[in-house]
Amino acid sequence: MRETDVVVIGAGPVGENVADRVVRGGLRAVIVEAELVGGECSYWACMPSKALLRTGAAHRAAQAAGVEDGRVDRDVVLRRRDSFTSGWDDSGQVQWLQSAGIDLVRGHARLAGERRVVVSGGDEEVEIVARHAVVVTVGSAARLPGIPGLAEAEPWTSREATALQTVPGSIAIIGGGVVATEAATFLADLGSRVTVLARSGLLTAFEPVAGEQVAGALRERGVDIREGIAPARVTRDEAGVQIEFGDGEPLRVDEVLVATGRVPRTEDLGLETVGLEPGEWIAVDDTLRVAGSDWLYAAGDVTHRALLTHQGKYQARAAGDVIVARATGGEVRDRPWGAHVATADHAAVPQVVFTDPEVAAVGLTAAQAQDAGMRVRVVDYDLGSVAGASLTADGYAGAARAVVDEDRRVLVGVTFVGAGVAELLHAATIAVVGEVPLERLWHAVPAYPTISEVWLRLLETYGL
Repeated sequence: MRETDVVVIGAGPVGENVADRVVRGGLRAVIVEAELVGGECSYWACMPSKALLRTGAAHRAAQAAGVEDGRVDRDVVLRRRDSFTSGWDDSGQVQWLQSAGIDLVRGHARLAGERRVVVSGGDEEVEIVARHAVVVTVGSAARLPGIPGLAEAEPWTSREATALQTVPGSIAIIGGGVVATEAATFLADLGSRVTVLARSGLLTAFEPVAGEQVAGALRERGVDIREGIAPARVTRDEAGVQIEFGDGEPLRVDEVLVATGRVPRTEDLGLETVGLEPGEWIAVDDTLRVAGSDWLYAAGDVTHRALLTHQGKYQARAAGDVIVARATGGEVRDRPWGAHVATADHAAVPQVVFTDPEVAAVGLTAAQAQDAGMRVRVVDYDLGSVAGASLTADGYAGAARAVVDEDRRVLVGVTFVGAGVAELLHAATIAVVGEVPLERLWHAVPAYPTISEVWLRLLETYGL
């Protein structure tokens, strides 16, 4: 048995940030990890997927700017991907923990009652008692839908897709969200024949223009998108995978990738020992503390607030700092937008889909704002008609949408679709979070000729 101030279960980016803030605040922290330090984002999600996507996007951008030579070399792409995952070696991340003064315990952690964590699977079983807090940052895993035969067919999930060593000749992707569309993009770039089975369409959580433009671009690159259908059975044999539907011809492919959402990694976490339900998401307040507890916290995907690495790290900073404040008798700043709360989770979450074209969005869609009871005005503008866009690429296609709360005359949501629009997003995030009045936003003059001039065009279209 050992004691420490704070135990963090899960050493992904969220857990690392919680532990770092705790230690910076003068407390001691132990972080527990059963897999690689650095977590999903470093090895199977954000970093490898964006490395796989970047080469194809850069190639198309060069072609659109008049460069005719060059090709996508899949071996070079995979080697570059490997460099960003450090070959799935976490020694660099472990060294960072050591330099930050954070103790690492390897193994599988389970809660064993109030402030108690038992770690097994390492050299020996260890029980750790936290004097102040236990923080759960175990993340999420791919959800497998209950399609007959699917589990037995050993489908790919996002992990296998981003860690691929051999590019399949053909692949079917079940799902139409962020993982599905990004995977369709890089697999098509690498030479796979891709079929997307999207029962409800593509990127339905975003403004409709996002799914429409991404679908059009994927189809232009040879991706077969089938909407409104769902697999009835999946089987694998020596020749590959067969996907059957209610009627019509079955689909034969080399591999099948499932991208139909996420589930919390809480099935074997010992939640029942503290009155919570195993296998469920962990509900928390805005200081990331579990209701009814004065010691148990959770942050990141496992809270189901916003399943995004950057938002999880934002939650982690709030959680780590408020734990220190409560442990040391400091001031707890838990009013909305205070230092110890994750207020932005509710209506100011930024997200980028790294397809080509990219989708960058923050805040509420028009439909969400209307459902929230706001008096909404929607302002649309053709992003391709901005001078900076035409200089960026011949035939640049894109869209911009601003959602205005007419009563307060502030932006509550912004969406951009187009090549390179990820870099426009933070300005939109500042406008939404800061609730900048449109009349003041008018004085934020965009440089010419950049794509950011779309801000002027949106405000002009609104009537300023």
